[in-house]
Amino acid sequence: MKEHPEIDEQKVVERKFGPTVAALKNKNTIFILTVFLFIAGLLSYNSMQRELFPEIVVPYIMVSTPYPGNSPLDIENLITRPIEKELKDLTGVKRMSSASYQDISLILIEFETDVEVQKALQDTKDQVDKAQSELPEDLETDPMTEDIDFSEFPVLNINLSGDYSIYELKKYAEDLQEDFEGLKEVREADIKGVDEREIKVHIDPNKLENTNLQFSDIEFALMAENVTIGAGEIIVDGTRRSVRTEADYQNMDEIRNTIIKSEGGKTVLLKDVARIIDGFEQRSSISRLNKQPVVTLSIVKKSGENLLDATDKIFKIINDKQSSQALPSDLKVTITDDQSVYIRDQINNLENSIIMGMLFVMVILYLFMGLRNALFTGLAIPMSMFISFLILGETGYTINTMILFGLLMALGMLVDNAIVAVENTYRHFEEGYPRFKAVQKGVSEIAMPIISSTATTLAAFFPLLLWPGITGEFMQYLPITLIIVLASSLFVALVLNPVFALQFMKREKITPEKKNHKWLFIITGVLAGIGVISYLLGSILWGNLLVLPLLLTLLNLFVLKPYSYRFQHKVLPNIERMYEATLQKAMGRRTSKWIFGGMIAMLFMSIAFFGMTNPNVIFFPDNDPKTVFITMELPLGTDIETTNEVSFEAENIIQDVLEPYNHIVQSVGVNVGNGKGGFFESSRSPNKSLTTITFVDYQYRDGISTSMIMKELSDTLKDFTGAKFFVEKEENGPPVGKPVNIEVSGNEFETLVSVASSIKSTIDKSQIEGIENLEMDINMNKPEMEINIDRDKVRRMGLSTQMVAGALRTALYGAKADTYKDGEDEYDIMVRLADKYRYDVTSLMNFKIKIEKNGKSHHIPISAVADYSYGSTYEDIKRKDNTRVITLSSNIVEGYNANKINAEIRQLMDNYEMPTGYKWEMTGEQEDQKETSDFLLKALLIAVSLIAMILITQFNSGAKPAIILATVALSTIGVFMGLGTFGMDFIILMTGVGIVSLAGIVVNNGIVLIDYIDIVRQEKKMELNLSGNERLSRKDEIDSVIKAGKTRLRPVLLTAITTVLGLLPLATGTNFDFFGLFTDLDPNLYFGGDNADFWGPMAWTVIFGLTTATFLTLIMVPVMYNLAVRVKNKFQKN
Repeated sequence: MKEHPEIDEQKVVERKFGPTVAALKNKNTIFILTVFLFIAGLLSYNSMQRELFPEIVVPYIMVSTPYPGNSPLDIENLITRPIEKELKDLTGVKRMSSASYQDISLILIEFETDVEVQKALQDTKDQVDKAQSELPEDLETDPMTEDIDFSEFPVLNINLSGDYSIYELKKYAEDLQEDFEGLKEVREADIKGVDEREIKVHIDPNKLENTNLQFSDIEFALMAENVTIGAGEIIVDGTRRSVRTEADYQNMDEIRNTIIKSEGGKTVLLKDVARIIDGFEQRSSISRLNKQPVVTLSIVKKSGENLLDATDKIFKIINDKQSSQALPSDLKVTITDDQSVYIRDQINNLENSIIMGMLFVMVILYLFMGLRNALFTGLAIPMSMFISFLILGETGYTINTMILFGLLMALGMLVDNAIVAVENTYRHFEEGYPRFKAVQKGVSEIAMPIISSTATTLAAFFPLLLWPGITGEFMQYLPITLIIVLASSLFVALVLNPVFALQFMKREKITPEKKNHKWLFIITGVLAGIGVISYLLGSILWGNLLVLPLLLTLLNLFVLKPYSYRFQHKVLPNIERMYEATLQKAMGRRTSKWIFGGMIAMLFMSIAFFGMTNPNVIFFPDNDPKTVFITMELPLGTDIETTNEVSFEAENIIQDVLEPYNHIVQSVGVNVGNGKGGFFESSRSPNKSLTTITFVDYQYRDGISTSMIMKELSDTLKDFTGAKFFVEKEENGPPVGKPVNIEVSGNEFETLVSVASSIKSTIDKSQIEGIENLEMDINMNKPEMEINIDRDKVRRMGLSTQMVAGALRTALYGAKADTYKDGEDEYDIMVRLADKYRYDVTSLMNFKIKIEKNGKSHHIPISAVADYSYGSTYEDIKRKDNTRVITLSSNIVEGYNANKINAEIRQLMDNYEMPTGYKWEMTGEQEDQKETSDFLLKALLIAVSLIAMILITQFNSGAKPAIILATVALSTIGVFMGLGTFGMDFIILMTGVGIVSLAGIVVNNGIVLIDYIDIVRQEKKMELNLSGNERLSRKDEIDSVIKAGKTRLRPVLLTAITTVLGLLPLATGTNFDFFGLFTDLDPNLYFGGDNADFWGPMAWTVIFGLTTATFLTLIMVPVMYNLAVRVKNKFQKN
């Protein structure tokens, strides 16, 4: 085809974009750079570590101080308050909480997220050191200060069972523990279900008295006989040798035969006054799996290490030990709560969603642009992604669901720049420009508009980087990914794409070209034949790969190519003619005003419509859980054996509920002696048990809702008498508080308890529906035996209160005399009364304290100087920011809305009179929700402001940015109408981020369209030889706007459709396993899942808004532009 002679370049607006021109002049360099970036990005992607969510570095510091034998009140006064007093001077603290339990003080300091963890840790240690002088002198261990790392969590449980005693199972567990903890990826392998070995020295108090001994004599004797001491060095025959005395206990008999006393030729051995038992600590943990006793190894991953590598190495260790018979064949090893399986599934699903989105985008590009141009444009997808992986990998990021969703969200947008550039280039090429000139002109003409449009998109996401708190640390990975990907796509569109277009672009024939595809069929046919042979040999993967070229060839020649030609030359021209006619009518003087006014009215109507649908407004996406936790709590003071018996009864009831769903239940594990855990969860909870129910993956549940199973379990367990049950689901995403969380604070503890109890009673009486189980986080009914010491009698007897209290503590709790070494392991030697005396009140009160008086030994029973009484006390005392606090909290019943429930509670509490000095406030999820809502509103305002600044800078005008920003506001019509029509929840976090994102996405087409309208108007003026100040006629104005709109119709439609289709697989929850299809001929197609639950609301927000914004861009932007010109002309005329 010859060049078009009618093109008058003197009447065409000429632009040149330097980077594009430089790339076109150095195309070989660009080809080499492309190959390098592709390979480097691919290698980076394969080497990046995988995890479900990014590791969040949160500056949480815990100060724990054990002080055994002391009540919560004593712990608060002696430990917690003095330390808190010094910690008040710390800077950058967001909040400080503490809990004073029996025997231990826990203080948690949450710093602002911009404070470095190591600095926070060191500053806290310094302040704690200052408090040391105020702490009790007999404190056995110094306060321990450590940072809390959320990324260090159990990644799987290994359960050992079989025809072995629980202690034999422990031996195997310890063998595995040593190997697991030797892995660099593992921080610890915690053994549960069996206790630590302990050497028990059980004293007979009568024999002790008869031999005129006391506890301290036994403790001293054990320490004196169990020693290893270095004596220095000696030179023997010119060799210097170290001298060491080794007298460690080698066996239990040596302990039993320890000489305690020897006088008058009579020797008293330890076995004469005590029974020595090689046993275990007091039972504190019992584990079961599917009703069978097990010993469980809970594997905790180290921060920064690869979870998938960790689990692979762990499984290899187990397999190797089973192969070598280090683990007997009849020892059953069951893996539960394996996070690696879930992570692999979620990441694979998102990767498959990306592939599906890419296919959708490529098909649409093919239909609109033909194969060759679709390939030019589609080049932006893999290249932008691989460049992004290269940058992300080099900067230390991991492959996780946040990063992958960012890529998925950008999928449709990253071809936008390439679409506009290639479409404009090809249009100029078709108009008759030489190839180099067409590429240079086509790209340079739209370079600044797409840079501006990309900048506005990035401006919308930039404020999300400023998101404070844990939620911000979690969500920032989304804008980081989008910024990197979109910046990469801009580089591809302006530097790489033009070079490929220059090299390979060809003009289309007026009619479809009929080619002889003989050799193409021969080559693909031969490959397909080899593929069939591969099938017969059992290699499905190679068979599929070899047959695929023939299938793609047939699909292209007989389906896609004819449809693409028909679409481009028949359907699109018809759409363009209809659009032109519609725009012509919309430009009428009255019509344009009516359309503008109608859209404003639609905005308010959509908001009203959405409100009328009574939407369910929630903070965080609600998912169908894979894991459900049931915490059973018996009255404080219940021993672990009783808790175990009751947990068996509860487990039977749970199994009855689960029976109809057994085909989707993977395992039911029970751990007695532990609750679900938390910052202030007591380490020993003999009155609690935790049942963990793990379901199969979503696609194998046959559509059964695990949330409804949760509700059924909760309803059934309500009728269980004598115990409380709390049914909760696993937490995904950033940690948030309880849906209902009321903090009551004040100084006087008894008054505080009274006020909190009154508030609880008020809320309970109101019978607000949806509150599952409102509980106070303090228990006042902990059974207690109080020893009342008579100080006068103590003094008269020559004793002290410390001697009496110390004797009781040693007799009951015990004293660590020394340690017993067995190989590399050390076990405590504990001295205490024999059980029959310890657990008998009379024997305990008759325990005698030995004193020396007037050269004689006297044994005084405790009952001579003290009596006792029974009562109850509180379990702990909690404080927040140096003030005592009691929290009332509850989950909500499935199907109820937390915001509505909290609104009813607020209304109820507004009429509640609080005593002076006491207050209540909503915290937990409500506090997080308010912070998020406030930030998202601020982020939206910042985004709009940044976008406005960029637009004003580009257009040097106020009217044009106003037109584009109006489309942003009006695009929410689609959001409100879509959510309301389909009855979708308004997720504050995800929908809010979607609206902020929408602000940056919808402006893109408006920028390119208005910029092109300016070019067409300028060219029209040059054609008519009008000066800069002279105005076009109304007809020429309208014609220019229509011409620009018609020219930009294809790229506007294309960019909108590709963005929508890129998000559609995730929004609809379509899961299609492309890898499974190729390797096993199993696509594992299903709909729904956690990714859809989590990301779907954001995806639908963008889809609804962008669909509306496309109409606004194509109709409203030309209409508003025309109105703006008319208003401007009117003012200039006046």
